[in-house]
Amino acid sequence: MTAIMPTDDTPGAPVPRRSLSVAPLDKRLLIGLVGVLLASLLAGLNGSVVSAASADVLGAFSLGHDQSRWLSAIYHATEVAAMAFAPWCAVTFSIRRFTLFAIAGLLLLGLLCPLAPNFAALLMLRGLQGLMAGCLPPLLMTVALRFLPPKVRVFGLAGYALTATFGPNLSIPLAALWTHTLGWQWLFWQVLPTGLISMVAVAWGLPQDPLRLERLREFNGLGLFTGLPAICAIVVGLLQGDWLGWFHSPLISGLLLGGGLLLVLFFINESQHPSPFFGLGLLRRRNFTHALVTLAGTLIVFSATFQVSAGYLATVQGYRPLQSAPVALLIALPQLVLLPLVAAICNRRWVDCRWIMALGLGFCVLSLLEMTGLNSQWSRENFYQPMAMQMLGEPMVVVSLLLSSTSVVHPTEGPMASAWFNTVKSFSAVLGASLMSILLRQRGETHMTLLADQLGRHSQGLSLTLQHLLENGLLQPSGALSTFVHQLAVQATVLAAADIYRIMALLALVLILGIPVIANRVLPPSVVPSQSKHRA
Repeated sequence: MTAIMPTDDTPGAPVPRRSLSVAPLDKRLLIGLVGVLLASLLAGLNGSVVSAASADVLGAFSLGHDQSRWLSAIYHATEVAAMAFAPWCAVTFSIRRFTLFAIAGLLLLGLLCPLAPNFAALLMLRGLQGLMAGCLPPLLMTVALRFLPPKVRVFGLAGYALTATFGPNLSIPLAALWTHTLGWQWLFWQVLPTGLISMVAVAWGLPQDPLRLERLREFNGLGLFTGLPAICAIVVGLLQGDWLGWFHSPLISGLLLGGGLLLVLFFINESQHPSPFFGLGLLRRRNFTHALVTLAGTLIVFSATFQVSAGYLATVQGYRPLQSAPVALLIALPQLVLLPLVAAICNRRWVDCRWIMALGLGFCVLSLLEMTGLNSQWSRENFYQPMAMQMLGEPMVVVSLLLSSTSVVHPTEGPMASAWFNTVKSFSAVLGASLMSILLRQRGETHMTLLADQLGRHSQGLSLTLQHLLENGLLQPSGALSTFVHQLAVQATVLAAADIYRIMALLALVLILGIPVIANRVLPPSVVPSQSKHRA
């Protein structure tokens, strides 16, 4: 199939209003880029680490489970919403200024969170911190496309991929570290030391672009006032829906229906406004749209594997974060080597990144199929082999997706591409969490009913077994019923987890089948455009 290189006349591409001056890649600029990378990783960890150690936060603030869910929902809602609009702000106020502003806000709010006097204050601080955290990952992709020369751009994208493969898997080990050493306050204060270093690196290393305040004259106000509440409402509705009964709850009905209506109005306005936040024309490019859809499906698979496995170890085996940490580290730490290695492979002219992507998803399918053999005796050691395959697959998929999508994007379109990619990435994580909640509940209830039905058919044998256990002192009379119900619930949980692994394996297989059908081959940015054939 003919390879594609980006051109300025690609259908759907807005005409650039000005050419971008690119600073030479030197030691100073590299330090600035590393500063943005550190800040973006901190932004992701700021949410996931607190979620991984939510029990410690609940105990420290004397909160209930309902309040914990609202803390998480509000944080993720503002985080996802910020990703949609941060790239526009970065272009208007300059990448360097806006990055420093977002890091400073993240650090200040992180400092104040453990000092919150009550739940309302903590909820407000976490909501604002989510807004600051959501601004940073889009800036990492923006600076990679803006400042890195074509020969090394794929390595910058590999650095961005750390936010999808390395950061999320580091949350459990860090949660264990802070809660078992320095105290629960460091779940929030962890951003301070590295955040200050990243601020210095960004302030010294990134070039200072001029302010472009003239863009405020055509500011898309209607887009902001429809898109921001729409995203927040939908995210909160998805995260709280299963807990509150979905459309049986007037609150969830209002959030999802109202948010959906506002989102439709937002996209109608985006298609007509001269200064859009997203740029719907990018969706006309097959590789870009394919990358967004595949990214969403892939992140649902990744998050399901991580959440279900961690949830099994916590609920069935009673693991604390410290005990689950080795499984997470098995995926996280090798990414520091695998991501640049995969980037170097994809940067070769003769390598078709579509097949690297398919191979990575294939590893994920094999990993999930092996985990369908889950039973109540599995410990963390049983997860090492399937997680090793997941560890190999994740960087292959994410780097290939980034290369496939950004190779059809002009550098001047980087902010809009970043808004698309990061909003879809974060929204997919929310959708995955909501989907896992639904599947775990529904499949758990189904298996609980089936197990109870089977026991009812063999009630005589069950009675004899219980009598034997009581006579031999293996079961106390006072706790016989509760122990029996607990074992029944454990088996239902295990069977539900195995079902989810099967569903995710099927989803990954569907994504593999879509690669040769939808995606065109692209050449890496290091290939000189004049040496390749252009196709609209």
